[in-house]
Amino acid sequence: MDKLKLIIVREFLSKVRNKSFIIMTFLSPILMIGLIVLVAFLTKTSIEKPRSVAYINQSRYFTATDFKNTKTLSYVDMSNQTLETAKTAVQNSELTGLLVIPNDSIIDSLAVNMQFYSTESPGVAFVEDLQSKFNEKLKITKMLDLGLDTSKVASAEIRTDIHLNNFSGETTSKLKNEIKLAIGATSGYLIMMFIIIYGAMVMRSVIEEKTSRIIEVIISSVKPFYLMLGKVIGTAGAGIFQFLIWIVVLTVLSFVVMPLLGMDNNINMTSEQLEAAQKLGNINEMELAVNEILQLPLVTIIISFILFFTGGYLLYSSLYAAIGAAVDNETDTQQFMMPIIMPLMLGLYIGFGVVINDPHGTMATVFSMVPFTSPIVMMMRIPMGVPIWQIVVSLVLLYATFLGMIWLSAKIYRVGILMYGKKPTYRELWKWMRY
Repeated sequence: MDKLKLIIVREFLSKVRNKSFIIMTFLSPILMIGLIVLVAFLTKTSIEKPRSVAYINQSRYFTATDFKNTKTLSYVDMSNQTLETAKTAVQNSELTGLLVIPNDSIIDSLAVNMQFYSTESPGVAFVEDLQSKFNEKLKITKMLDLGLDTSKVASAEIRTDIHLNNFSGETTSKLKNEIKLAIGATSGYLIMMFIIIYGAMVMRSVIEEKTSRIIEVIISSVKPFYLMLGKVIGTAGAGIFQFLIWIVVLTVLSFVVMPLLGMDNNINMTSEQLEAAQKLGNINEMELAVNEILQLPLVTIIISFILFFTGGYLLYSSLYAAIGAAVDNETDTQQFMMPIIMPLMLGLYIGFGVVINDPHGTMATVFSMVPFTSPIVMMMRIPMGVPIWQIVVSLVLLYATFLGMIWLSAKIYRVGILMYGKKPTYRELWKWMRY
Protein backbone atom coordinates (compact mmCIF):
# COMPACT_ATOMS: atom_id res chain seq x y z
CA MET A 1 0.00 0.00 0.00
CA ASP A 2 2.93 2.36 0.65
CA LYS A 3 4.05 1.93 -2.98
CA LEU A 4 0.51 2.61 -4.18
CA LYS A 5 0.46 5.80 -2.11
CA LEU A 6 3.78 6.90 -3.62
CA ILE A 7 2.47 6.33 -7.15
CA ILE A 8 -0.72 8.27 -6.43
CA VAL A 9 1.23 11.20 -4.96
CA ARG A 10 3.69 11.15 -7.87
CA GLU A 11 0.95 11.18 -10.49
CA PHE A 12 -0.99 13.89 -8.63
CA LEU A 13 2.02 16.17 -8.22
CA SER A 14 3.19 15.65 -11.80
CA LYS A 15 -0.21 16.87 -13.01
CA VAL A 16 -0.77 19.82 -10.64
CA ARG A 17 2.80 21.12 -11.03
CA ASN A 18 2.48 21.22 -14.79
CA LYS A 19 2.48 24.82 -16.05
CA SER A 20 -0.41 24.28 -18.46
CA PHE A 21 -2.47 22.72 -15.63
CA ILE A 22 -1.86 25.72 -13.36
CA ILE A 23 -2.60 28.27 -16.08
CA MET A 24 -5.82 26.59 -17.26
CA THR A 25 -7.01 25.97 -13.70
CA PHE A 26 -7.17 29.69 -12.96
CA LEU A 27 -7.73 30.94 -16.49
CA SER A 28 -10.63 28.63 -17.44
CA PRO A 29 -13.26 30.20 -15.08
CA ILE A 30 -12.29 33.68 -16.27
CA LEU A 31 -12.50 32.58 -19.91
CA MET A 32 -15.83 30.86 -19.21
CA ILE A 33 -17.42 33.95 -17.69
CA GLY A 34 -15.84 36.16 -20.34
CA LEU A 35 -17.21 33.94 -23.11
CA ILE A 36 -20.73 34.03 -21.61
CA VAL A 37 -20.61 37.82 -21.29
CA LEU A 38 -19.24 38.16 -24.84
CA VAL A 39 -21.94 35.92 -26.33
CA ALA A 40 -24.67 37.80 -24.43
CA PHE A 41 -23.25 41.14 -25.59
CA LEU A 42 -22.92 40.06 -29.22
CA THR A 43 -26.44 38.58 -29.19
CA LYS A 44 -27.88 41.76 -27.72
CA THR A 45 -25.93 43.92 -30.17
CA SER A 46 -27.11 41.81 -33.10
CA ILE A 47 -30.74 41.99 -32.00
CA GLU A 48 -30.61 45.73 -31.34
CA LYS A 49 -28.68 46.54 -34.53
CA PRO A 50 -30.48 49.36 -36.40
CA ARG A 51 -31.80 48.28 -39.80
CA SER A 52 -33.44 50.13 -42.65
CA VAL A 53 -35.86 48.42 -45.02
CA ALA A 54 -37.33 49.75 -48.25
CA TYR A 55 -40.89 48.77 -49.12
CA ILE A 56 -43.29 48.80 -52.03
CA ASN A 57 -46.86 48.75 -50.76
CA GLN A 58 -49.49 47.89 -53.38
CA SER A 59 -52.13 46.69 -50.92
CA ARG A 60 -55.12 48.66 -49.70
CA TYR A 61 -54.85 46.93 -46.33
CA PHE A 62 -51.71 48.85 -45.35
CA THR A 63 -51.14 52.60 -45.10
CA ALA A 64 -48.12 54.77 -44.28
CA THR A 65 -49.04 54.64 -40.57
CA ASP A 66 -48.31 50.89 -40.56
CA PHE A 67 -44.66 51.58 -41.36
CA LYS A 68 -43.66 53.60 -38.32
CA ASN A 69 -39.97 53.74 -37.55
CA THR A 70 -38.77 52.09 -34.35
CA LYS A 71 -35.53 52.10 -32.42
CA THR A 72 -34.13 49.17 -34.40
CA LEU A 73 -36.07 49.33 -37.66
CA SER A 74 -36.77 52.18 -40.06
CA TYR A 75 -38.65 52.17 -43.38
CA VAL A 76 -38.04 53.84 -46.73
CA ASP A 77 -41.10 54.18 -49.00
CA MET A 78 -40.42 53.20 -52.64
CA SER A 79 -44.04 52.49 -53.57
CA ASN A 80 -43.90 55.01 -56.41
CA GLN A 81 -41.06 53.13 -58.13
CA THR A 82 -41.10 50.02 -60.27
CA LEU A 83 -39.90 46.76 -58.78
CA GLU A 84 -36.70 46.65 -60.87
CA THR A 85 -35.85 50.28 -60.12
CA ALA A 86 -36.39 49.71 -56.40
CA LYS A 87 -34.24 46.56 -56.46
CA THR A 88 -31.37 48.44 -58.11
CA ALA A 89 -31.65 51.31 -55.64
CA VAL A 90 -31.59 48.95 -52.63
CA GLN A 91 -28.64 47.00 -54.02
CA ASN A 92 -26.62 50.19 -54.38
CA SER A 93 -27.45 51.40 -50.86
CA GLU A 94 -26.89 50.24 -47.28
CA LEU A 95 -30.52 49.20 -46.88
CA THR A 96 -31.12 45.71 -45.46
CA GLY A 97 -33.57 44.74 -48.18
CA LEU A 98 -36.75 45.44 -50.11
CA LEU A 99 -40.20 44.34 -48.89
CA VAL A 100 -42.88 43.98 -51.57
CA ILE A 101 -46.53 43.78 -50.50
CA PRO A 102 -48.64 42.78 -53.56
CA ASN A 103 -52.04 44.12 -54.57
CA ASP A 104 -54.17 41.21 -53.43
CA SER A 105 -57.76 41.68 -52.28
CA ILE A 106 -57.86 38.33 -50.45
CA ILE A 107 -56.21 38.62 -47.04
CA ASP A 108 -55.24 34.94 -46.81
CA SER A 109 -53.57 35.11 -50.21
CA LEU A 110 -51.84 38.40 -49.37
CA ALA A 111 -50.40 36.92 -46.20
CA VAL A 112 -48.49 34.22 -48.08
CA ASN A 113 -47.43 36.22 -51.13
CA MET A 114 -45.30 38.97 -49.62
CA GLN A 115 -41.72 39.05 -50.96
CA PHE A 116 -38.48 40.24 -49.39
CA TYR A 117 -35.41 40.85 -51.56
CA SER A 118 -31.92 41.22 -50.11
CA THR A 119 -28.30 40.71 -51.08
CA GLU A 120 -27.64 38.51 -48.06
CA SER A 121 -30.06 36.21 -46.27
CA PRO A 122 -31.65 38.10 -43.34
CA GLY A 123 -31.54 36.68 -39.83
CA VAL A 124 -34.35 34.47 -38.54
CA ALA A 125 -35.23 36.89 -35.71
CA PHE A 126 -35.44 39.82 -38.16
CA VAL A 127 -37.82 37.94 -40.49
CA GLU A 128 -39.97 36.78 -37.56
CA ASP A 129 -40.27 40.37 -36.32
CA LEU A 130 -41.47 41.52 -39.74
CA GLN A 131 -43.94 38.64 -40.00
CA SER A 132 -45.37 39.20 -36.53
CA LYS A 133 -45.90 42.89 -37.31
CA PHE A 134 -47.92 42.18 -40.46
CA ASN A 135 -49.66 39.16 -38.95
CA GLU A 136 -51.21 41.36 -36.26
CA LYS A 137 -52.37 43.96 -38.79
CA LEU A 138 -53.92 41.36 -41.12
CA LYS A 139 -55.53 39.57 -38.18
CA ILE A 140 -57.32 42.76 -37.10
CA THR A 141 -58.33 43.53 -40.69
CA LYS A 142 -59.78 40.05 -41.19
CA MET A 143 -61.75 40.24 -37.95
CA LEU A 144 -63.29 43.54 -39.10
CA ASP A 145 -64.19 41.98 -42.48
CA LEU A 146 -65.91 39.14 -40.61
CA GLY A 147 -67.90 41.64 -38.56
CA LEU A 148 -66.17 40.85 -35.29
CA ASP A 149 -65.72 43.44 -32.56
CA THR A 150 -61.94 43.70 -32.23
CA SER A 151 -62.14 45.34 -28.80
CA LYS A 152 -64.16 42.43 -27.45
CA VAL A 153 -61.83 39.91 -29.03
CA ALA A 154 -58.86 41.70 -27.51
CA SER A 155 -60.49 41.76 -24.09
CA ALA A 156 -61.25 38.03 -24.42
CA GLU A 157 -57.58 37.17 -24.84
CA ILE A 158 -56.10 35.79 -21.65
CA ARG A 159 -52.78 34.28 -20.70
CA THR A 160 -52.83 31.13 -18.60
CA ASP A 161 -50.06 30.85 -16.02
CA ILE A 162 -50.08 27.51 -14.21
CA HIS A 163 -48.18 27.62 -10.92
CA LEU A 164 -46.24 24.42 -10.37
CA ASN A 165 -46.07 22.89 -6.90
CA ASN A 166 -45.08 19.56 -5.48
CA PHE A 167 -46.80 17.83 -2.59
CA SER A 168 -44.08 18.94 -0.14
CA GLY A 169 -45.09 22.55 -0.74
CA GLU A 170 -42.22 23.64 -2.98
CA THR A 171 -43.21 26.17 -5.65
CA THR A 172 -41.49 26.07 -9.00
CA SER A 173 -41.80 27.89 -12.31
CA LYS A 174 -41.11 27.55 -16.00
CA LEU A 175 -37.87 29.50 -15.59
CA LYS A 176 -36.81 27.27 -12.71
CA ASN A 177 -37.47 24.15 -14.78
CA GLU A 178 -35.46 25.62 -17.66
CA ILE A 179 -32.58 26.36 -15.27
CA LYS A 180 -32.74 22.81 -13.89
CA LEU A 181 -32.56 21.41 -17.41
CA ALA A 182 -29.66 23.72 -18.27
CA ILE A 183 -27.70 22.76 -15.13
CA GLY A 184 -28.37 19.05 -15.71
CA ALA A 185 -27.38 19.21 -19.37
CA THR A 186 -24.23 21.21 -18.58
CA SER A 187 -23.24 18.82 -15.77
CA GLY A 188 -23.70 15.75 -17.97
CA TYR A 189 -21.75 17.28 -20.83
CA LEU A 190 -18.90 18.41 -18.53
CA ILE A 191 -18.61 14.93 -17.01
CA MET A 192 -18.34 13.37 -20.46
CA MET A 193 -15.77 15.95 -21.51
CA PHE A 194 -13.70 15.56 -18.31
CA ILE A 195 -13.76 11.77 -18.57
CA ILE A 196 -12.42 11.91 -22.12
CA ILE A 197 -9.78 14.56 -21.31
CA TYR A 198 -8.43 13.00 -18.10
CA GLY A 199 -8.78 9.45 -19.43
CA ALA A 200 -6.68 10.42 -22.45
CA MET A 201 -4.09 11.90 -20.06
CA VAL A 202 -3.76 8.54 -18.31
CA MET A 203 -3.48 6.73 -21.63
CA ARG A 204 -0.76 9.09 -22.91
CA SER A 205 1.15 8.80 -19.63
CA VAL A 206 1.18 5.00 -19.92
CA ILE A 207 2.25 5.12 -23.59
CA GLU A 208 5.09 7.57 -22.82
CA GLU A 209 6.45 5.45 -19.98
CA LYS A 210 6.15 2.31 -22.10
CA THR A 211 7.91 3.75 -25.16
CA SER A 212 10.68 5.32 -23.05
CA ARG A 213 11.22 1.95 -21.31
CA ILE A 214 10.90 3.65 -17.89
CA ILE A 215 8.06 1.25 -17.19
CA GLU A 216 10.50 -1.69 -17.22
CA VAL A 217 12.34 -0.17 -14.27
CA ILE A 218 9.18 0.72 -12.37
CA ILE A 219 7.53 -2.65 -12.97
CA SER A 220 10.46 -4.43 -11.31
CA SER A 221 9.48 -2.99 -7.92
CA VAL A 222 5.71 -2.41 -8.27
CA LYS A 223 2.97 -4.78 -9.33
CA PRO A 224 1.26 -3.73 -12.58
CA PHE A 225 -2.13 -3.57 -10.84
CA TYR A 226 -0.91 -1.06 -8.26
CA LEU A 227 0.91 0.95 -10.92
CA MET A 228 -2.22 1.28 -13.03
CA LEU A 229 -4.45 1.98 -10.00
CA GLY A 230 -2.03 4.65 -8.77
CA LYS A 231 -2.03 6.39 -12.15
CA VAL A 232 -5.82 6.38 -12.33
CA ILE A 233 -6.41 7.62 -8.77
CA GLY A 234 -3.61 10.23 -8.93
CA THR A 235 -5.00 11.79 -12.11
CA ALA A 236 -8.52 11.66 -10.65
CA GLY A 237 -7.26 13.58 -7.62
CA ALA A 238 -5.80 16.24 -9.89
CA GLY A 239 -9.11 16.55 -11.73
CA ILE A 240 -11.13 16.91 -8.52
CA PHE A 241 -8.60 19.42 -7.17
CA GLN A 242 -8.97 21.46 -10.36
CA PHE A 243 -12.76 21.31 -10.17
CA LEU A 244 -12.78 22.53 -6.53
CA ILE A 245 -10.54 25.45 -7.47
CA TRP A 246 -12.97 26.33 -10.27
CA ILE A 247 -15.86 26.40 -7.78
CA VAL A 248 -13.94 28.75 -5.48
CA VAL A 249 -12.82 31.04 -8.32
CA LEU A 250 -16.31 31.17 -9.89
CA THR A 251 -17.85 31.93 -6.47
CA VAL A 252 -15.40 34.78 -5.88
CA LEU A 253 -15.94 36.15 -9.38
CA SER A 254 -19.72 36.04 -8.91
CA PHE A 255 -19.44 38.18 -5.77
CA VAL A 256 -17.35 40.66 -7.76
CA VAL A 257 -19.46 40.69 -10.93
CA MET A 258 -22.97 40.80 -9.42
CA PRO A 259 -22.53 44.13 -7.56
CA LEU A 260 -21.11 45.66 -10.75
CA LEU A 261 -24.33 44.62 -12.51
CA GLY A 262 -26.45 46.07 -9.69
CA MET A 263 -27.81 42.69 -8.60
CA ASP A 264 -26.52 42.57 -5.00
CA ASN A 265 -29.70 43.98 -3.45
CA ASN A 266 -32.09 41.50 -5.05
CA ILE A 267 -30.12 38.29 -4.58
CA ASN A 268 -31.07 35.39 -2.31
CA MET A 269 -34.76 36.24 -1.93
CA THR A 270 -37.29 33.83 -0.53
CA SER A 271 -39.98 32.40 -2.82
CA GLU A 272 -42.57 34.87 -1.43
CA GLN A 273 -40.25 37.85 -1.89
CA LEU A 274 -39.37 36.69 -5.38
CA GLU A 275 -43.02 36.42 -6.42
CA ALA A 276 -43.80 39.86 -4.96
CA ALA A 277 -40.82 41.43 -6.74
CA GLN A 278 -41.96 39.89 -10.04
CA LYS A 279 -45.46 41.36 -9.68
CA LEU A 280 -44.07 44.80 -8.88
CA GLY A 281 -41.48 44.60 -11.64
CA ASN A 282 -38.64 45.27 -9.19
CA ILE A 283 -36.43 42.47 -10.48
CA ASN A 284 -34.85 41.91 -13.89
CA GLU A 285 -34.41 38.61 -15.72
CA MET A 286 -30.77 38.19 -14.65
CA GLU A 287 -31.61 38.67 -10.95
CA LEU A 288 -34.58 36.35 -11.30
CA ALA A 289 -32.41 33.61 -12.82
CA VAL A 290 -29.74 33.97 -10.11
CA ASN A 291 -32.39 33.76 -7.37
CA GLU A 292 -33.91 30.67 -8.94
CA ILE A 293 -30.45 29.05 -9.10
CA LEU A 294 -29.80 29.83 -5.42
CA GLN A 295 -33.04 28.06 -4.48
CA LEU A 296 -31.85 24.80 -6.06
CA PRO A 297 -30.15 22.10 -3.93
CA LEU A 298 -26.70 23.29 -5.01
CA VAL A 299 -24.83 21.33 -2.31
CA THR A 300 -26.45 18.07 -3.46
CA ILE A 301 -25.73 18.89 -7.10
CA ILE A 302 -22.06 19.74 -6.45
CA ILE A 303 -21.42 16.68 -4.25
CA SER A 304 -23.19 14.43 -6.76
CA PHE A 305 -21.16 15.93 -9.59
CA ILE A 306 -17.90 15.17 -7.77
CA LEU A 307 -18.96 11.61 -6.89
CA PHE A 308 -20.27 10.75 -10.36
CA PHE A 309 -17.36 12.42 -12.10
CA THR A 310 -14.92 10.50 -9.90
CA GLY A 311 -16.73 7.19 -10.40
CA GLY A 312 -17.11 7.68 -14.14
CA TYR A 313 -13.52 8.78 -14.49
CA LEU A 314 -12.17 5.81 -12.49
CA LEU A 315 -14.27 3.40 -14.54
CA TYR A 316 -13.25 4.74 -17.95
CA SER A 317 -9.65 5.56 -17.03
CA SER A 318 -9.00 1.94 -16.16
CA LEU A 319 -9.98 1.15 -19.75
CA TYR A 320 -7.86 4.01 -21.12
CA ALA A 321 -4.86 2.74 -19.10
CA ALA A 322 -5.33 -0.79 -20.46
CA ILE A 323 -5.43 0.53 -24.03
CA GLY A 324 -2.31 2.62 -23.40
CA ALA A 325 -0.46 -0.45 -22.15
CA ALA A 326 -1.56 -2.57 -25.12
CA VAL A 327 -0.21 -0.27 -27.87
CA ASP A 328 3.12 1.36 -28.73
CA ASN A 329 1.86 4.75 -29.92
CA GLU A 330 -1.22 6.94 -29.76
CA THR A 331 -2.15 6.27 -33.40
CA ASP A 332 -2.73 2.57 -32.64
CA THR A 333 -5.29 3.45 -29.94
CA GLN A 334 -7.93 4.50 -32.50
CA GLN A 335 -9.12 0.94 -33.14
CA PHE A 336 -9.94 0.51 -29.43
CA MET A 337 -11.51 3.92 -28.74
CA MET A 338 -14.96 3.29 -30.21
CA PRO A 339 -16.14 0.85 -27.48
CA ILE A 340 -15.15 3.48 -24.89
CA ILE A 341 -16.66 6.51 -26.60
CA MET A 342 -19.96 4.82 -27.56
CA PRO A 343 -21.40 4.45 -24.01
CA LEU A 344 -20.49 8.07 -23.27
CA MET A 345 -22.22 9.26 -26.43
CA LEU A 346 -25.21 7.03 -25.69
CA GLY A 347 -25.48 8.58 -22.22
CA LEU A 348 -25.40 12.07 -23.73
CA TYR A 349 -28.05 11.21 -26.34
CA ILE A 350 -30.29 9.62 -23.68
CA GLY A 351 -29.83 12.72 -21.54
CA PHE A 352 -30.79 15.20 -24.24
CA GLY A 353 -33.36 13.00 -25.97
CA VAL A 354 -35.12 11.36 -23.03
CA VAL A 355 -34.25 12.95 -19.68
CA ILE A 356 -35.17 16.47 -20.79
CA ASN A 357 -38.69 15.32 -21.77
CA ASP A 358 -39.26 12.61 -19.16
CA PRO A 359 -36.66 12.78 -16.34
CA HIS A 360 -38.49 10.22 -14.16
CA GLY A 361 -39.50 7.79 -16.91
CA THR A 362 -38.43 4.17 -17.14
CA MET A 363 -35.74 4.69 -19.77
CA ALA A 364 -34.18 7.65 -17.96
CA THR A 365 -34.21 5.76 -14.66
CA VAL A 366 -32.70 2.59 -16.15
CA PHE A 367 -29.85 4.36 -17.93
CA SER A 368 -29.14 6.42 -14.81
CA MET A 369 -28.44 3.09 -13.07
CA VAL A 370 -26.33 1.50 -15.82
CA PRO A 371 -22.73 2.22 -14.71
CA PHE A 372 -21.39 3.11 -18.16
CA THR A 373 -24.05 5.82 -18.71
CA SER A 374 -25.06 6.73 -15.14
CA PRO A 375 -22.48 9.54 -14.60
CA ILE A 376 -24.04 11.51 -17.45
CA VAL A 377 -27.72 10.51 -17.26
CA MET A 378 -28.03 10.68 -13.46
CA MET A 379 -26.41 14.12 -13.33
CA MET A 380 -28.98 15.33 -15.86
CA ARG A 381 -31.77 13.95 -13.66
CA ILE A 382 -30.59 15.18 -10.25
CA PRO A 383 -31.52 18.88 -10.69
CA MET A 384 -35.07 17.74 -11.58
CA GLY A 385 -35.37 15.89 -8.25
CA VAL A 386 -34.26 12.29 -7.78
CA PRO A 387 -34.90 10.12 -4.69
CA ILE A 388 -31.77 9.68 -2.57
CA TRP A 389 -32.03 5.89 -2.77
CA GLN A 390 -31.70 6.02 -6.58
CA ILE A 391 -28.57 8.17 -6.32
CA VAL A 392 -27.06 5.79 -3.73
CA VAL A 393 -27.88 2.68 -5.79
CA SER A 394 -26.43 4.29 -8.93
CA LEU A 395 -23.21 5.21 -7.10
CA VAL A 396 -22.84 1.73 -5.57
CA LEU A 397 -23.26 0.09 -8.98
CA LEU A 398 -20.84 2.59 -10.55
CA TYR A 399 -18.03 2.04 -8.06
CA ALA A 400 -18.60 -1.74 -7.93
CA THR A 401 -18.31 -1.86 -11.72
CA PHE A 402 -15.12 0.19 -11.49
CA LEU A 403 -13.56 -2.42 -9.17
CA GLY A 404 -14.52 -5.19 -11.58
CA MET A 405 -13.29 -3.33 -14.66
CA ILE A 406 -9.98 -2.31 -13.09
CA TRP A 407 -9.39 -5.95 -12.19
CA LEU A 408 -9.97 -6.98 -15.83
CA SER A 409 -8.00 -4.01 -17.16
CA ALA A 410 -5.09 -4.90 -14.90
CA LYS A 411 -4.86 -8.28 -16.64
CA ILE A 412 -4.45 -6.53 -20.00
CA TYR A 413 -2.11 -3.98 -18.42
CA ARG A 414 0.32 -6.48 -16.91
CA VAL A 415 0.78 -8.29 -20.24
CA GLY A 416 0.56 -5.36 -22.64
CA ILE A 417 2.94 -3.10 -20.72
CA LEU A 418 5.91 -5.24 -21.76
CA MET A 419 4.74 -5.99 -25.32
CA TYR A 420 6.48 -4.09 -28.11
CA GLY A 421 6.39 -3.94 -31.89
CA LYS A 422 2.99 -5.55 -32.44
CA LYS A 423 -0.53 -4.21 -32.84
CA PRO A 424 -2.80 -6.27 -30.60
CA THR A 425 -6.24 -7.43 -31.74
CA TYR A 426 -9.43 -7.81 -29.74
CA ARG A 427 -8.85 -11.56 -29.70
CA GLU A 428 -5.42 -11.07 -28.12
CA LEU A 429 -6.83 -8.69 -25.52
CA TRP A 430 -9.39 -11.35 -24.64
CA LYS A 431 -6.57 -13.89 -24.21
CA TRP A 432 -4.66 -11.48 -21.95
CA MET A 433 -7.71 -11.08 -19.72
CA ARG A 434 -7.86 -14.90 -19.28
CA TYR A 435 -4.21 -15.29 -18.19
